[in-house]
Order: sequence, then C-alpha cells, then structure tokens
Amino acid sequence: MPTPNPNALEFLLTRRSRPAKTLTAPVPDKDVLMQLLTAAARTPDHGKLEPWRFIVVDQAAMAPLSALAQTRGEALALDPEQIAKGCAQFDLGNLAVAVIEVQKTSPKIPALEQTYSAGAVCLALVNAALAAGWGANWLSGWASHDRAFMEQGFGLEPHERIAGLIHIGTETSTPPDRPRPAIEGITTWL
Repeated sequence: MPTPNPNALEFLLTRRSRPAKTLTAPVPDKDVLMQLLTAAARTPDHGKLEPWRFIVVDQAAMAPLSALAQTRGEALALDPEQIAKGCAQFDLGNLAVAVIEVQKTSPKIPALEQTYSAGAVCLALVNAALAAGWGANWLSGWASHDRAFMEQGFGLEPHERIAGLIHIGTETSTPPDRPRPAIEGITTWL
C-alpha cells in the first residue's frame, strides 16, 4: 500500500496562485530563492536534457524591462491598453524568475516534450513558492512572446524563449477561489 502524504495532497487540492499585482516586498532572499529553484528543477525532464534555465529579475531590473515593453509595444503598434498591461507586471514587480525554455537537439526527445518540461518547471516554481509561504503567480503576456523583447531584455538566443515569468513576493490579500472544472465532465474512462 502507498504511504499517503495528506499535507501535500491538501496543499495541491487547495493551492491558489496569488495575483502578481497583490504581491509586495519583502521577497525571498537569495538563499530562499535558490531553494525554490532547486525544488522547481526536480521537474520531469525526459532524457535529462534540462531544457530550461532561470533568469532572476530583481527590483532594479524591473524598470528597464518596463521601458523596453513600452518601446516594443509602440514599435508593434499595439493598443495603448495592451502596452500598459505589458509594462504593468514590471512596474509593479519586486522579484520575478524568468523560466527560459532552452530547446536542445535530441534524436529521442521531441521539441514538444521539452516545451512541456519548461511549463512544468513554471508550475513547480509557483507551487514551491506557495508551499514556502510566499505569494506567487505565473505570467506571460505579449512581451514574453515578442522575439525582440526576449533578445533585448533577457539576452536570449534563437533556440530560447520565455516559458513564463514567475512573480514571487509577500501576498497582501488572499484572493477568492475561482471556479474549477467539474472533473466528471472532462474525464473519460477507457
């Protein structure tokens, strides 16, 4: 018989991301953040390719990224509301971790599985932060998918892209739970 871990299961059944705009200082220090990154790196990784890496975005890096989002949004002729939304996560941010998908050539592991692994790292980092008592949120947005923003803001290479920006900080309010899917309606038994 398996040995249950009821605390871990209860955490997973009740976990709730915290909106990034509600996160404030203090943020995890380097030692705490390294522990959270270590937990996130335990994500399933077929072929042991490590198709991801981390870029820590501290408070000082937020303003230049916001300015770049503004410049790129204007260059792309985006609606002012879209531009403002792209800037907001950096304007309001205190600490974020950019999870970078790093596509690696492999005869056995398809690119899509590497993408899945990078996404799993994002969720693992959110869950690690929440389990450690921090507020956390996984964001992306148009700027995260703009090649010029990725290259200029984060120095990414052509085989890399942003899988997610994980904002971590002290939560100022607990959000209400959102509606969840009816599991019976999305589950098929063969």
